[in-house]
Amino acid sequence: MERAEAEAIYDAGREAVVEVLLAMDRRIQELETRVEKLERQLAKNSGNSSRPPSSDPPRRAAGRGKDRSGRKPGGQPGHEGRGRPLLPAWAVDEFIDHWPASCDCGHVFSESDRLAVGEPARHQVEELPAITVRVIEHRCQRVRCPGCGARRSGRLPREVAASHLGPRLQAAIATVSVRNRVSRRDAVELVEELFQARLSTGTVDAVLSRVGDALAEPHQDLLDAVRSSRHLNMDETGWRLQGSQRALWGAFTDELAFFNVAPDRHEEHAKALLADTTAIVTSDRWWAYSHLPLKRRQICWAHLRRDFTAHAEGLADEKRFGELGLHVCERLFWAWEVFQHTNDRRELKRQIALLRRELKPALRRSSSKSPRNKYCRGMARNLLKLWPALWTFAASPGVQPTNNHAERSLRGAVIYRKLSLGSQSEEGEQRIARLLSASTTCRLQHRSLHAYLTDLLNANARGDPAPLLS
Repeated sequence: MERAEAEAIYDAGREAVVEVLLAMDRRIQELETRVEKLERQLAKNSGNSSRPPSSDPPRRAAGRGKDRSGRKPGGQPGHEGRGRPLLPAWAVDEFIDHWPASCDCGHVFSESDRLAVGEPARHQVEELPAITVRVIEHRCQRVRCPGCGARRSGRLPREVAASHLGPRLQAAIATVSVRNRVSRRDAVELVEELFQARLSTGTVDAVLSRVGDALAEPHQDLLDAVRSSRHLNMDETGWRLQGSQRALWGAFTDELAFFNVAPDRHEEHAKALLADTTAIVTSDRWWAYSHLPLKRRQICWAHLRRDFTAHAEGLADEKRFGELGLHVCERLFWAWEVFQHTNDRRELKRQIALLRRELKPALRRSSSKSPRNKYCRGMARNLLKLWPALWTFAASPGVQPTNNHAERSLRGAVIYRKLSLGSQSEEGEQRIARLLSASTTCRLQHRSLHAYLTDLLNANARGDPAPLLS
């Protein structure tokens, strides 16, 4: 404001000055609110929100993890080492004996002196044989029929005619592309370097398409098995289709993983994925799961701890609300840790009952319309609304208090998306969902993905039923 403008307002009289001052005060309050909101957003990180650790600024990276002890990384003095155990004799492919050439006294050992005394010192070396693809040429010979004089040619078996690449090589290409997240171009270089096989990026894409199509039946069977389980974990993350936003949904049991790409993260997709399941679903507080009965939900306490951490970094009543929540979280996780060792569910229920009696009154106080609860009121009301779903794990065998299983299972898919930038077609979305489902399921089952894909491709080439994963 220029001086002339200020003098004009002053000359206009008392009312004009009051109006201007009130308008300035409202503007200042708006700016303060905006600054406060921006500061809270700037303070968000993977420790106090649902943001991934990869979004943390560099200054936070050094602060993650355990408190620094001042010790150097690695094994400490006095630490008992772990030697590599020797394989039994039946697992060794070749034995090479090394005899001493001479003695310190000057005697030179001859062939007749080579009489072993005691057990030899053993040292095992694991080495790869020379790896190269075997090129097999199939010849369809022609003959002339002595009866009618017609010429007839032999026919390729169905499993041979399906592709110019064998099932094991195709399975290897799919494994390095999906499990190890190797790009098409790098897959070509890797296969040429390791196996001396001739490939192109188009061939790699064709192999992945063929494997994805062959996984149609096992993928549907995985969905049926997940829906019929007693409890499961669910989570969703972003995906890309030609640069546009999509959503990758995942449903997981202890040994099964099902992925599906949908247009967004809305409730209708959660309903379609779960269908008529009666399983207890562990998830975060995302509203898409709100259609589930509370008795069949378990809210993730790891997410709650991050939310409580964000409030504990606030001021006054918000800070006290967050600190109380963190205290409850730590006691809950300790009770769960003890239960993992003792399997005493009665004691677990007793500890959880104490936490319930402590937390609920605090949530009620923080849910009031008082201005001091401005920032914690929403979370407090939401937790009261979801109250039964906070404690399902205490009485339900197999249900855990966190959704860490789903987040770990999604991690590989997230890295794949970051490296590949998503999909370029809806058919590609469907195939990668099947491939990721097979890869994660095999990992959960401690099963070889390469061996499974080899069996799958062999069965598909012969026209046999596909081997299932459930």
